[in-house]
Parts: sequence; structure tokens; C-alpha cells
Amino acid sequence: MSRRFSLIAALAMLLALTVGCTNRKSVNPLANVGSKQPDKVLFDKAMDAMKHNRFDVARMTLQTLIITYPDSEFIARAKLAVGDSWYAEGGTASLEQAEQEYRDFETFFPNMPEAAEAQLKIANIQYQQMEKSDRDYTHAKRAEDEYRNLIMQYPDNPKLVAEGKKRLLEVQEVLADREFGIGKFYYYRLSYPASIARLQSLVDKYPLYSKADEALFLLGQNYEGQIAQIRSRPTCQAFNTPPGCAGETAKASMIGVLTKDASAAYSQIITRYPVMVREDDAKKRLAALHQPIPRPTKAAVAQNRAEEESRRDSDTFDRLMSVVKKGPDMAASAHVGEPTLVDPTPVSASGATADVMRQAMGQPAGEHGLSAEVVKGGAPGANEPAPRSDAPAPVANADPFARTSTANAADPNELKPAPDPNEKPSAPDPNELKPTAQNALTSDAAAPPPVQVNEIQQGPASSGVEAAASSSSSLASDKDISSSKKKKKKGLKKILVF
Repeated sequence: MSRRFSLIAALAMLLALTVGCTNRKSVNPLANVGSKQPDKVLFDKAMDAMKHNRFDVARMTLQTLIITYPDSEFIARAKLAVGDSWYAEGGTASLEQAEQEYRDFETFFPNMPEAAEAQLKIANIQYQQMEKSDRDYTHAKRAEDEYRNLIMQYPDNPKLVAEGKKRLLEVQEVLADREFGIGKFYYYRLSYPASIARLQSLVDKYPLYSKADEALFLLGQNYEGQIAQIRSRPTCQAFNTPPGCAGETAKASMIGVLTKDASAAYSQIITRYPVMVREDDAKKRLAALHQPIPRPTKAAVAQNRAEEESRRDSDTFDRLMSVVKKGPDMAASAHVGEPTLVDPTPVSASGATADVMRQAMGQPAGEHGLSAEVVKGGAPGANEPAPRSDAPAPVANADPFARTSTANAADPNELKPAPDPNEKPSAPDPNELKPTAQNALTSDAAAPPPVQVNEIQQGPASSGVEAAASSSSSLASDKDISSSKKKKKKGLKKILVF
């Protein structure tokens, strides 16, 4: 008996030592919870667990709070904290779960201030997973859409909107660099319409791109490449012209349209990006095309100077890290100006070619020159009379519901008596009203010529001279442009100039 008692005592002591030496902590969320404010205690415990990177414990505690106290004032913050726990944990799977939690929060609490924070974190999730511009752009495109949603849906939160705009400019820098690479790819393969479509869409959609002047210069080179192709081909085969073309006239018209498009691209470099490196090259190409060289305004110079000064040059460490890291280098993105929130209509390769053909034929770009008129005809209805062969033709654009009076209509087959040669013409009626000289002058005389717009009027002071002086004073001088222009980078790749 004593031996059995001693064995039981030894087992009890061993069990006590085992329980006392263990380092496991209680994970029961309801343990040691006070009776006054248990929901707040649970929330504080979850926040403490997240602070110590125990994300699974924090999520279990928050889920207990949500299920046990559905009417608590901490419900919204607990749901947002669940997404934060997945977001802080990191990893592809965790970030996907965090995005789903944030979307659920926006669905259930759309009017809370934290909804804008949830939308920002959704955009940041895509931002963190972006790849370089020459690789998969799925996350970059989704990040652009999410940042736009933040800016347009929550304009009353200026702090988060400002952060969203800053990130959106960086994302659009990556997307624009991708479009520029594709446009350059098509250019070197002489696929000019495809390159024009990419580059024109680029400059329309992302005007703050760090290489916008390069894109415009390459756009002008595409048009000049098409001009060289047209000149090298026979007259009726230039630019895929169908057989039976108008010969040299059509060829000259297309060359004129392409020259105009090329000069427009070069002129945009000078007027919109006057302090960037391609400004001098654009002037040379305009001079070679015998086109006028515009002069930028002081406001354009100041705007472009601010954009260039806001960019950060990549140092040696950044270039070395770009080889290793997965994400893109966004140092060249602008940090001033407004990002593009609505995409303009993209330009297609077939549309660009069709516009050139329409302009060469004297039609406006983007419009079709053919029109069709629908003529309704066929057999008459059941209650309608058959049409007569001697009936007059219907008047175009006539009201189909207007009633026509046939009481006084003359019958073309009616027999009329011959005129009497002995009959004297009737005397004029003395009571008939006749127009006076003044009325005749106003009705028959030609109206005075309208005042010409460009005609110099006699007046006290010539306002046109003052307007010209004020407009010329707003133009920037060569000194303003040269003092604002950044130094041309060494090793800048030159594009083949025609």
C-alpha cells in the first residue's frame, strides 16, 4: 500500500514539474478577460500580438471579438486589423488575403474614414508586386486603376489622396516606359503605323513621362520614315495606294500630310518640353523640313523646369540594385503635376493609316467621307392606292405626315381654250400697292459688305499692337531656355535621323 502511494505521489510530482517547466502560453482569447470591457481587452490583446509579429494569434483574437461581440464599437477596427495582419505578414498568398479583407471592409463600411485607408492599401499591394517595364505589367496596370479609384472616390481625404497621386505618378512612369519600349521595337523593324499608334497614345496618356521628348522625337522620325518609303516607291504603289490612283498628286498630298504630322511632333517638343534634351534636335529637324520653328512660353519653360528638377537621378547603387531586385526603378518619375486619371481614346495602327489617307484626299482626320441615304420603297400597303406613272416625284426631306391639298391642283390632262387674239389686256388696278423707292432699295440693292476681321479700324489706339506686345513678352528667350536646360547625359542613344 505504501509502495502504491509513493508511486502515485511521484507521478503527480512529475506532472507538476512538466506543467511548470513548459513555455507555452495560453492562446485562449477569453482567458484573463475582465468583465467591464471585454471587447476592448480583446482588441488590445490582438494589437499587442501584432506588435510582436504573432499574426495568427492576433487574427484568432480579432475573429473572437467579431463573433462574440457583433455590436461592439471595435467591430470596424477589428475587421480592418484582420487585413492589416495579413498585409504585415507579407508573401503572395498573404497579400491576396489582405486585399480580400480590405475589399470586404469597403463593402461593409463605405462611409467610414478608414475606407480610404483600405483602398490605399489595396493599391499598395499591387504597387509592391510590380515588375520592371519590360516584364509582366499586370500588377502595374492594376495599381494604376486602384490609385485612380482612391483619388476619385475619396477626394475628402487630402493626405491619402496626395500619397496616392505620388504613387500613381511612379506607376505611370513604369507603364509609359513599357509603351515607349514597344514603340521603339516597331520603329526599328520599320513597322511605322504600329509604332505611331504606341507613341501617340503614350504622349497623350502620360505627358509627365521622363522620356516624353524622346517619344515625340521618335514619333516624328516615324512620319519621316513613311515619307522616305513613299518617295522610294512608284507613284501608284506609294503607301499601299490602290490601283487607279491620282498619280503624283496623291503622292504629293500624302507627303504633305506626313510632313505636317512630323512637324507637329517636333513642335510639341519645343513648346511643351523646352528644357529637355531633344529640344535642339527638334529644331534641326524642323529646319530640314522647311517648317517654322515655334518658341515656347515662359510658363511652359517654368513648368518643364519644375518637372525636371523633381526627378531623381539613379546613382551607381540604384543601378546595381536594379539588376538584383524584381521591382522597377522609379527614380526618374516626376513628383509635381497631376497624373492622368482618365485614359484618352487610344490610337490604333489602322486608324493612324486611315487618317493619313483621308487627309490626303482632303477630308478631316477621323471622319468618313462616304454617306448613305436610306430610300424607303417597295409595294404599297393594303389600304394605300397604287402609285400613278404621271404622279410627281416625292420631295426630299418632306414631312410624310403633312397633308397635301389637291383641290386647286391643275390637271395636266385638262383641255384649255385657246387665247382670244382680239382680247385687250386688262388695265392695272389703281388701288394696287406698289413698293416705294426706299423699300425697293432695301429689297433689291446689294447689302453693304461685312466688316473684315483683320481690317485695321480707325480708332483712338490700336489694341492689336498691345496684344501682340503682351503675347511676345510671354515668350521665353533663348537665355531662359538654355539656363533651365539640364546637361545632356553621356551615352544617350541617338535615334537614326532621316
